[in-house]
Amino acid sequence: MKITVIGGGPGGLYFSILTKKAMPHCQIDIYERNKPDDSFGFGVVFSDETLGEFLKRDMKSYELIRSKFAYWDDIIIARDGESVTIAGNGFCGCSRKTLLQLLQQRCLEEGVNLHFEQNVDDLSQFADSDIILATDGIGSAIRTKYQKEFGTKVELKKNRFVWLGSTKPLDAFTYFFRSTPHGTIVAHSYQYEEGMSTWIFECSDETWQKHGFEVTNETDTMAKIAEIFNDELDGHPLISNKSHWRQFPHVTNENWYHNNIVLLGDAKATAHYSIGSGTKLAMDSAIGLSDAVIAHPTNVQAAFAQYDKTRRNTVEMIQYAAIVSLDWFENMDRHMQHTFQQFAFGCMTRSKKVTYENLRLRDSSFTDKVLNEFYQELLAEALEANSSNQKALPDALEGKSAAFTTFKLRNLELQNRIVMSAMGQYSAENGLVNDWHFQHYTSRAVGGLGLILTEMTAVSETGRISDGCAGIYTINQVNAWKRITDFIHKYTQTKIGIQLGHSGRKGCSKIPWEAQFQGEKWELLSASAIPFNENSDCPKEMTLEDMQLVKNQFVQAAKNANEAGFDMIELQAHHGFLLASFLSPLTNIRSDEFGGSVQNRLKYPIEVFTAIREVFPTEKPISVRISATDWAENGISETDIFVISEAFKKAGVDIINVSTGNTVANQKPQTGRMWQTPFSDAVRNTVHIPTITAGYIQDIDQINTIILNGRADLVALGRPLLLDANFARNAQAYEQFQANDIPNSYKMGISHLYPLKAAERKQMEGMKKALKPKSNKL
Repeated sequence: MKITVIGGGPGGLYFSILTKKAMPHCQIDIYERNKPDDSFGFGVVFSDETLGEFLKRDMKSYELIRSKFAYWDDIIIARDGESVTIAGNGFCGCSRKTLLQLLQQRCLEEGVNLHFEQNVDDLSQFADSDIILATDGIGSAIRTKYQKEFGTKVELKKNRFVWLGSTKPLDAFTYFFRSTPHGTIVAHSYQYEEGMSTWIFECSDETWQKHGFEVTNETDTMAKIAEIFNDELDGHPLISNKSHWRQFPHVTNENWYHNNIVLLGDAKATAHYSIGSGTKLAMDSAIGLSDAVIAHPTNVQAAFAQYDKTRRNTVEMIQYAAIVSLDWFENMDRHMQHTFQQFAFGCMTRSKKVTYENLRLRDSSFTDKVLNEFYQELLAEALEANSSNQKALPDALEGKSAAFTTFKLRNLELQNRIVMSAMGQYSAENGLVNDWHFQHYTSRAVGGLGLILTEMTAVSETGRISDGCAGIYTINQVNAWKRITDFIHKYTQTKIGIQLGHSGRKGCSKIPWEAQFQGEKWELLSASAIPFNENSDCPKEMTLEDMQLVKNQFVQAAKNANEAGFDMIELQAHHGFLLASFLSPLTNIRSDEFGGSVQNRLKYPIEVFTAIREVFPTEKPISVRISATDWAENGISETDIFVISEAFKKAGVDIINVSTGNTVANQKPQTGRMWQTPFSDAVRNTVHIPTITAGYIQDIDQINTIILNGRADLVALGRPLLLDANFARNAQAYEQFQANDIPNSYKMGISHLYPLKAAERKQMEGMKKALKPKSNKL
């Protein structure tokens, strides 16, 4: 087999070493455009996990790298003179130039042919190669030539960054955040060899512009940066190496191979430097490709297919984590308002891969600082408001659980931060809730939740989503709901709110487990006459008379909700239902005063909210649930959602439940664990209003993480509560939190559940510690 490698970076070199070792008779030639000792950039970073993989694959490479690296166990986060150290991380830095030279040495030892100062722009000379490996960097000429075949997408991210070096010694990987009159600048810094450290400076484009930085003016850049980071550099100079300001290119390829050409490294996929995974991604993929070629030495296409199958999911997961991390840095000006320990905790948990418990196992002294600051903030708020929170806070502090602190909205005090999200049961008859709903809601209240939000409850018969949806537009419906709320108030400390809504163009939908809509259809209403999908009926564009009628229905429903004993109302203005159809430009193409600009699109939902606020008791709160993005081109923008949130806040909304999507059928959501929390974060910390978040949140650790890093005030669970009515009780036992609302009849169960969950947690933590990669420190 003949293999041609275009690009002599770490990925191409490591692939060649592994493949040549396993297939000595294979001819491998590497063509690199630079000289052997050229290197752009300064250091690279590896984790203990990555180093362990190198150890398993090629002992000689591992030993060479390990002999040259600078190892650290700590991460330091510093902001304007304050700093905190977090131990237990396990990373090393290595000079990129040294790494390349070590891998070049290993290539020569194994018999790989190295060709330097070879700028390849014509592949015809390699017509006899079985494999052409394109690992020629972010701007890959080969990938660009075949970008249609590869399905290449390159998206430039917003922030500006510049890669510099310094002689400043560093004992840990350190994030230095500096406030300037023009915005925040951060330095990602680490030592990679004795007497040399990498410093990547990053800021928003607006900050970059206002400071007057220039893309290629290295002298000016270093002078300005040295002045801003004078204390951090401590008299040490900055060093440049073609250090030009750039914007990070997020590279993806739908196809990783075309004919006999296969992509590797940054040519294939990039991962933002804030998670230190660019070189790791390249070398891990080199391992995957080498394994595939070795497994299929006579079938190149089979090898490429295996490479794609075994590596794509991992690569996409790393890229997703990197994008989430990148997003945090793109919004660091917003995060700078947080108290210091919360800010540091947010930085450490920004990619969602690291959680509160991960950090507690690494360094409990840090998580104790975070918790103590959180409780002190709550205590200060309680003292200022003369709240009964003062009584609950010492219990929460002793239990060390952010999720089980109280939260107050107007006169409504929640015993904890865990909420049941609105989940349709599709079990009502003529809008009337029944015994099924009674057990559904009361069992979860007995289970210790802070707040229950009912399924979307229609304000009229034609406002239902399906024949099985609940309503609150008749006296019988009010009484049926009252049976539920009376039980919850008598036997539990859980509070219950009703989500009032109107289906709009999503009405006449089938019950999920039925093949088709069973009942008699009704006329659908929406902001504009646009059907939800090709199988949906076209709704009528609402007239002013229709809008007045529906508003009156919401008002009567709000009165009925109070009569039924609900503690709060949540107004449904999300997921493309009636009120949401006014908010999104994809569903609102009206030409009157209720269409066009976001201010116009807001008018009717705000009118409805104002009307229900006027008739609902002032001591009871009202929330609104909105979709912060449509996950579709030309949908609601970030600017729109801030305008929408500000308008609801000004109108008197107490908390915003931030959801996303389900506005249009052709949406393309980016899902994953805690996937909607960045939107809640944006609303909460830009508009300065409490928020509820939801979206693939599965356990108490994630809930604590979200609350402690300030992404939301309340956390709503949907599916996890469907088959676990006692989620909160199990979480309390796991946290060893001594709840004061366990019914007398059930208290005997404490002696069983609490030791059981304590043992399970101890076992789980032991497994996590055992699975932690072995330290590679010399």
